[in-house]
Amino acid sequence: MLNKLKTPIHIIGGGLAGSEASWQIAQLGIPVVLHEMRPKRKSDAHKTDKLAELVCSNSFRSDDASKNAVGLLHAEMRLAKSLIMKAADSNKVPAGGALAVDRNEFSKTITETLEKHPLITIQRREIHEIPEDWHNVIVATGPLTSPKFAQEIQAITGTEALSFFDALAPIIYTESINMNICWYQSRYDKIGPEGTGKDYLNCPLNQEQYKIFVQALISGEKVEFREFENISYFDGCLPIEVMAERGFETLRYGPMKPMGLTNTHHPTIKPYAVIQLRQDNKLGTLYNMVGFQTKLKYSEQTRIFRMIPGLEKAEFARLGGLHRNTYLNSPILLDESLRLKQKPQLRFAGQITGCEGYIESAAIGLLAGRFAAADYNRTCPSLPPKTTAFGALLNHITGGHIATNETGKRSFQPMNINFGLFPPIISTNPLEKSLPHKEKKQAIIERALNDCIQWLKNSF
Repeated sequence: MLNKLKTPIHIIGGGLAGSEASWQIAQLGIPVVLHEMRPKRKSDAHKTDKLAELVCSNSFRSDDASKNAVGLLHAEMRLAKSLIMKAADSNKVPAGGALAVDRNEFSKTITETLEKHPLITIQRREIHEIPEDWHNVIVATGPLTSPKFAQEIQAITGTEALSFFDALAPIIYTESINMNICWYQSRYDKIGPEGTGKDYLNCPLNQEQYKIFVQALISGEKVEFREFENISYFDGCLPIEVMAERGFETLRYGPMKPMGLTNTHHPTIKPYAVIQLRQDNKLGTLYNMVGFQTKLKYSEQTRIFRMIPGLEKAEFARLGGLHRNTYLNSPILLDESLRLKQKPQLRFAGQITGCEGYIESAAIGLLAGRFAAADYNRTCPSLPPKTTAFGALLNHITGGHIATNETGKRSFQPMNINFGLFPPIISTNPLEKSLPHKEKKQAIIERALNDCIQWLKNSF
């Protein structure tokens, strides 16, 4: 139960960011009230009342901290004792080099952990406006912020939030997949964490089948947009039919690339294109279509996706869908510790700040929680070094980007963690030639982990 002798920190939104922020704050001995509107008010994409529900994919992407930026962010989150990473690690399913989870068990673990914490109170209600006597608040309502609360945010910020559309991939019952055509194999037989080298189901297409399939995607009936809705997709999550419209070969160089795969049924015949399905739960009874976010109408999805060899009789546990994502123009509105500049008692976290991806959202929730705890204790928040994945992502959100739009004005768009956000490695020896790309990446990773360890050691 909440310690009534202390004023709590209020967190609005029980997604990945809000859940992580609650955990970080409570672990520092500070009471938290976590407000979550579900199940009293449902969103357009959530299906359960669990906290930290995964709406799109069940993958946290690559878990290899030695090679890529998202794996590095995983490592930093683990160093910071992240609840999200702990729950992910305890609910892994095979996914080659990726960290994928049983989505239901993952959110169940998060919910039960937070419900049992003595300093966390969970209130199930929709917040329409922020009370004046809440002096330390984290808004983590995510990309599916309810319309009423979105109006409250607009009223407070004095500016309109930006928005884009995000699409969900279908999930298929494993027993309905034709294993006389499909086969198990990870690309290049990569084993990865919890993997075997045979973690994906693969559906092969020859050139003619691929041609017919692409044409069907392009001509298929789509969900209509309303006149006032501005269509702006995040490039990392384009609907499959939008990718198809960009050129006949686009899908073969994207989610349907055949490289690194050998059809065990016909090993001498190279597929022209391959659709991969990734395990979605621990039982292995569900598989999702990798990279197949879509805005096709439901009837069109079942018709077109059953054209795929091996999925002729596919039964869908969930069809793809489309929902609106909302995010702030954070570099203008937020300070370096994620506080709203014109109302510093409010702090924002997660995807609403303009980061993209599960782990990025949770990471910003972690930072917001630690910053809010510092404010609570009347100390200056310790910002992570920009050389860390934490700091690089935070720097992008709060103004470190340099992108411009067609009018020459600075432009802010949602982004996953990537090495382009990190400060470059600069040699202290002016006579030394620039490091090769692979060595630069390794140097960035080593620097980030060392700096993150020192930051965590000194911040609390």
